[in-house]
Amino acid sequence: MSREVLCLRPLADFERAGALPPGSLEVVYRSPDDADVPELMKRASALMIPAVGPKLSDGLFENTKLRLVQVTGAGLDRLDKGLLERLGIPLANVPGGSNGALAEYAVTAASVLLRRLAWADAEIRAGNYRAFRARMVADNLPGLAGLLVGVVGLGTIGQAVAEAFHKMDCRICYYDPAPRDPTAAGMIGASALDLKQLLATADVVTLHVPFLPETQGLIGASQLAAMKPGAVLIQASRGGVVDEVALAQSLKSGHLGGAAVDVYPSEPPPGDNPLFSLEGEAARRLLFTPHIAGVTRQSATFLFRSAWQNVERVLIQNQAPRNCV
Repeated sequence: MSREVLCLRPLADFERAGALPPGSLEVVYRSPDDADVPELMKRASALMIPAVGPKLSDGLFENTKLRLVQVTGAGLDRLDKGLLERLGIPLANVPGGSNGALAEYAVTAASVLLRRLAWADAEIRAGNYRAFRARMVADNLPGLAGLLVGVVGLGTIGQAVAEAFHKMDCRICYYDPAPRDPTAAGMIGASALDLKQLLATADVVTLHVPFLPETQGLIGASQLAAMKPGAVLIQASRGGVVDEVALAQSLKSGHLGGAAVDVYPSEPPPGDNPLFSLEGEAARRLLFTPHIAGVTRQSATFLFRSAWQNVERVLIQNQAPRNCV
């Protein structure tokens, strides 16, 4: 039985994380744009791909003998799940592997925005040490303790984020029509609110929902206007969940205290992204990161090892995959 795996991420990624594939597998590494990928797909018994990247062509999966498509993360945006199901190709991911990294990102980004740490760095470099320090003191900037954090999307990631903020002595509320574990939410005193209530009362709003027709544009102009003045928004879910034109306007008007943006409708974002046009204080209240909220050395090691173990489980041990979507 074939043990060949086509992996659409470089060997160096696995070497760097100390998570090489088991010797029982025959792995071929390619970029999605390589000319021989369609032919290799027809020979491979498993395909491994990163969660982040352009959508893969449906035609790649036709007339293959794939026994597994394994994603080295949680996101499934690159794939047509319905197509794989119709073709009888199992699809598996690694849920929860980035929980700790994402929670750390959300807490850190909120603190950086609330306390204006990145803004202060820029002002000091511009020679405005004394004036900006006086402004920070006069504005009585908050830390995290005692603030109300609103978590939108209480799945495995959202729960981890809620628990991280709870450890910082924050109060927690959440919006999720079907939370994964209401009992766990109750253990940290998290209260369920509708989205309108959450936005109106939370000091920090952090987004952790998948990109679906129901979540596209979930946070638009009316939702941003409904947010508590001076609140900060953490966008580490999926590009398209937030209307970036509306976000730019909310920052420009001074209504929002700040926003951290880790994901974009297209990646990398084009130069005409409305958030890039912000200037002055509006720009200072904005923190950009390149879709790395869940990426740390520790999370990569866990994700890669778990993915390889699942491929080996299917191809070598002839067992059903774990975390089949």
